[in-house]
Amino acid sequence: MKKSSNEFIVIGLMLFALFFGAGNLIFPAFMGQCSGWNTSYATIGFLITGVTIPFASVLAICYSGLNLKELASRVHPIYGVFFSCALYLTIGPFFAIPRTSAVSFEIAISPFVNEGNKDIALYAFVFIFFAITWWLAITPSKLVSRIGKCMTPLLLIFLAIMLGSAFVFPMGGEVAPVEAYDTPMKAFSSALVEGYNTMDCLAGLVFGVIVMEAIREYGLTSNTEATKTALRSGLVSTVFMAIIYASLCYLGASSVSVLGHLDNGAPVLAGSAHFYFGNSGTMILGATVILACLTTSIGLTASCAAFFHTLVPKFSHKMWASFFVILSFCIALFGLSAIIKGAIPVLLFLYPLSIALIILTFTHSWFGGGRKVYIAATFFTFLPALYDALKFLKISMGALDPFMASLPLASYSLSWLLFFVGGTIIGLVWKAVAK
Repeated sequence: MKKSSNEFIVIGLMLFALFFGAGNLIFPAFMGQCSGWNTSYATIGFLITGVTIPFASVLAICYSGLNLKELASRVHPIYGVFFSCALYLTIGPFFAIPRTSAVSFEIAISPFVNEGNKDIALYAFVFIFFAITWWLAITPSKLVSRIGKCMTPLLLIFLAIMLGSAFVFPMGGEVAPVEAYDTPMKAFSSALVEGYNTMDCLAGLVFGVIVMEAIREYGLTSNTEATKTALRSGLVSTVFMAIIYASLCYLGASSVSVLGHLDNGAPVLAGSAHFYFGNSGTMILGATVILACLTTSIGLTASCAAFFHTLVPKFSHKMWASFFVILSFCIALFGLSAIIKGAIPVLLFLYPLSIALIILTFTHSWFGGGRKVYIAATFFTFLPALYDALKFLKISMGALDPFMASLPLASYSLSWLLFFVGGTIIGLVWKAVAK
């Protein structure tokens, strides 16, 4: 394909479609409920980790010209395998795939089921959802892409109408925030970590290869050209995502006086649809969310199966897909709130490592790409990231706890930034001494 002047628009829309998932809609809505009149501060924090850093992860892949495994192998080949496996499992069968079915159930089915029958309804729905996922993931078909192309625009149209209604006819005023969001700084930092739940930074490190290949189809062969086009394209995607997320934050903040504080964002969306459009609105939203989440589930299952098949070709693509579907089915039975809570310690561990790798990728030429810098920076990021994950699980580290608590940014789970900077400096000194 020849290079054109508007390729960045096409690629930007493709990038938006890759990142835009029905499952991600629940997090800004829930955060809006929690942040109340501090929603504007929370929105800024959420957009940094939910939009800006995922965009940077795609740029990092385009800038390096490598895939995820090759990029992480700059630290060490073993780390490359470990890190890429951890990311695929997180955005795959451990959390993201089960979350697609759980979100679909909470939005589309739960509002119409009695409380006493919800467990049975959840088990039945999840079984059907993953039976369809398994069949389409192992069967080459254009059906999935066709459904995806239809569902994303339909979901966007419905959201635009509902969010427009929320601005013109708000359900209520902003109320007092919960404790974790009760000051502007706490709202900003809590939302910064809440943005981890989108998992888009991790997904961007996987999607980056798709974007890079699409860019090269337009005749842009060098990494510099690809990065510039990805940068322009990303602005298209980023603007759309920022508008949607900010609007959902406002919707959540204005819904508390009518819906009350809810366990997660799914019932916020379902309740808002019912408030503005009645049962028909809830059903329309539910149907589009089910189909949108189903296409995401199928795509993630096929991608994870393809990746692990390359690592362990002894097991076929079909066997890997079957295994991941069964695992996702079992995890989905715990329900949406449990899946979200279970993902937090894993994301507290993986996000700092991902951001560290992104920064090292962009500064690669500044330090000559020395492996010692990669090793030291990653090792010193690994330690506090692991500590924050264990801390969330309420696992005590004894004498280490007071020291970690005394560090700047520790109360915001961001002390790893100091370790990363320190590790990078140590790596630079190590490289200079070794030379």
